[in-house]
Amino acid sequence: MTPKPLQAKTVRDYIRTIPDFPHEGIMFRDVTTLFADARGMRLCVDQLLAPFAGDRFDAVAGLEARGFILGGAVAHQLGTGFVPIRKKGKLPGKTFEQDYALEYGTATVEVHVDALQPGARVLLVDDLLATGGTAKAGIALLERLGAEVIGCAFVVDLPELGGRAALEQMGMPIHTLCSFDGA
Repeated sequence: MTPKPLQAKTVRDYIRTIPDFPHEGIMFRDVTTLFADARGMRLCVDQLLAPFAGDRFDAVAGLEARGFILGGAVAHQLGTGFVPIRKKGKLPGKTFEQDYALEYGTATVEVHVDALQPGARVLLVDDLLATGGTAKAGIALLERLGAEVIGCAFVVDLPELGGRAALEQMGMPIHTLCSFDGA
C-alpha cells in the first residue's frame, strides 16, 4: 500500500483555539503552538515577509509581547535591527509614551527616544490584529521618532473587531496570514 502524501499545513492549522480565555465568551487564538513547531514558525516568518519582498527596511518593530518573538525572527531574516515597543515602565532609558484604549480603560506603550534615526523605514509586526489600538499606538510612537512605517504584518486578523479598517484608514498597508470569525 502506498502511503498517503502529507497534506501541506497553513499557518492557521498551527494555531489552537482556547474557549473562554481569558474571559467567558472569548475564543483565544493561541499562537504558541505555531511558535513551538519549527516548520510552522518558518512558514509564518516567510509569509509575513512575502508581500514586502524587494522593500528596504531599516528595522522591524514588535509589539509586546508576542510581537517580540515574531519581530525578532523577521528582523533576523531581513538582516535588520529590532525595536521593541513595550508596556509602560519596562524600558530603562528615556522614552516616548503613547496611550491607547482598551475595552476596560487605557494602557500605555513606550519606545526609547533613540531607538531609530529619523527617516528609518520600519515594518511593524505583531501576532494579532483585533481593534488595532496597540498597533495604532505603536505607529504613533514610530512616527514620533521620525520613522516611516512601510507596513504592518500580523499572523491573525479578527476582522469583526475592526482593526484592519482602522489601520487602513491611517493609510497603512496591512498583511495578515489568516483570520478567525468572532472575538
